[in-house]
Amino acid sequence: VQLQASGGGSVQAGGSLRLSCVVSGRIGSINFMGWYRQAPGKQREPVALITSSGVITYADSVKGRFTISRDNAKNTLYLQMNSLEPEDTAVYYCNSLVDWTAYWGQGTQVTVSS
Repeated sequence: VQLQASGGGSVQAGGSLRLSCVVSGRIGSINFMGWYRQAPGKQREPVALITSSGVITYADSVKGRFTISRDNAKNTLYLQMNSLEPEDTAVYYCNSLVDWTAYWGQGTQVTVSS
């Protein structure tokens, strides 16, 4: 199983980006998917999570600005990020629980300038 994240980049504060994460390989069922981020000098933290039944959880810092979604037919996870702030600068990782085993994507850099 492999996770391929894309969509990162550099934007000014107030801008938007859309991250994608494709899950490929031998997949029975995807139980859980989520986005995490790690800023320089900080621990990796959850940003947005979505279960197989569609239950969504957001970090307080991104509520109202970020939207997580998934396309089950394409085994793809998305993160629409609006109203980006410099504090959102980090490497963003996708995570998926596939057949009850956790996998991580390679990370994609998001840089927000003021």
